[in-house]
Amino acid sequence: QVQLVESGGGLVQAGGSLRLSCAASGRTFGSITVGWFRQAPGKEREFVSGINGNGGSTLYADSVKGRFTISNDNAKNTVYLQMDSLKTEDTAVYYCAAGVLPASRMSNRYSYAFWGQGTQVTVSS
Repeated sequence: QVQLVESGGGLVQAGGSLRLSCAASGRTFGSITVGWFRQAPGKEREFVSGINGNGGSTLYADSVKGRFTISNDNAKNTVYLQMDSLKTEDTAVYYCAAGVLPASRMSNRYSYAFWGQGTQVTVSS
């Protein structure tokens, strides 16, 4: 079992930055894949970024490529999502998820067994 807790969300102006954290307990990140997803009101939950256990493989949605950076600190059992050049369309609840899955399924939300409660990110114009 893995428990995930997100933090770092908030209100920021367009063009600003936020760093989200996903802290895990119950199992070390070194053996699992972690993904970030987001869900805006009235929309489906969508993939944002993912990283495998050893940090050797990362993936980004086209909409955030070049602006967001995912990283992990296995010593702290924490995965980070650095979000720069934020846009109003990045406004959503951001969730981290974890699971044992191949890299080919990193963007598939149904591949993840464990989910956090989410953290709100609001980008104002």
